[in-house]
Amino acid sequence: MHAIADPAEVTDPIYADGLRSAIAAALEYGLRVIERSEENAPLPPPILLAQARLAARSGVGLDTVLRRYFAGYAVLGHFLSQEHEAAGAPPGIDPAQVMADRAAVFDRLIAAASEEYAREADVRGQSPQKRQAERVRRLLAGEKLDTSDLAYDLESSHLAAIIVAPGAGHIARELSSELDSQLLSVSVDEETVWAWLGARRLLDPGDAESFLAAIDGNRLTAAVGEPGTALAGWRISHRQAAAALPVAMRRGKSVIRYADVALLASALQDRLLASSLHRLYVEPLERDLDEGETARQTLRAYFRSGRNASSAAAALGLNRRTVASRLKSIEGRIGSTIEDALPDIEVALWIDELEGAGS
Repeated sequence: MHAIADPAEVTDPIYADGLRSAIAAALEYGLRVIERSEENAPLPPPILLAQARLAARSGVGLDTVLRRYFAGYAVLGHFLSQEHEAAGAPPGIDPAQVMADRAAVFDRLIAAASEEYAREADVRGQSPQKRQAERVRRLLAGEKLDTSDLAYDLESSHLAAIIVAPGAGHIARELSSELDSQLLSVSVDEETVWAWLGARRLLDPGDAESFLAAIDGNRLTAAVGEPGTALAGWRISHRQAAAALPVAMRRGKSVIRYADVALLASALQDRLLASSLHRLYVEPLERDLDEGETARQTLRAYFRSGRNASSAAAALGLNRRTVASRLKSIEGRIGSTIEDALPDIEVALWIDELEGAGS
């Protein structure tokens, strides 16, 4: 390996240290292929793909990376030939098949390493903002990366927000200043920003929600996750904001916090759950002459009034007995008391309203 290119010429110590580990992993991988055959060969070790990315980042040419792979392949092949000449092939082993398996898996390994190298090289050719966006996406996907250049402490507490508005980046900076926090932001498109607010204290999502809600709602839609700590909390808070954003967009509401719509956000992402709730709690109501519109209005008024039949009746302009009778009829149709199925019915009605099922 050193004869092909001296690792000492690369100043990045992470690359140099990783090279030795990568060589060991590559040899171990080659031996496993011999043991298991091409058909049962494991996936390429992640450290090999990570080292290909480090090579691109460190300015090591792809030709150098591939020449090292071919050198290792040749050394291992020579070793196998020597062993075969000295001891012969074990019973039931076809040396020609072993060599064919090695060649096929090696070809896949070269393709995978080249792809990782090319992707990293492409990112390096992009603007700093695009490179950061790519690194953030990979972190969200669970990759282990060096994050020292993000200028953001991933070990702190985090609060994620997704902002859709003209000047979303500026709004994210103002929000960070308002909450006295670090800011990590990624521009997804011209009007969409993923933002993380970091601090040593737990940030209050309500503060972020209030600040964003004070901005003209006609030009802004935003979703706020819940506080999280360290890298796992950083990922979860963003996923919460991403799950809540479609609810904000469908409701036409400027800002939504995940905790306020957690069940609905999850149901919208789970088509089996959404369709099942609709069949259980909405379809039985649609057998009425008005296709269930009266029943839905009654239930929504009942839920908005805190499950108080008198208040619901007042909101609907009816007397309490009429509302109570309607609720009893609804329970007969769905085969359950409203109290027993309360969360499910509410979510079913929310989805029905958002998707315009009864309009």
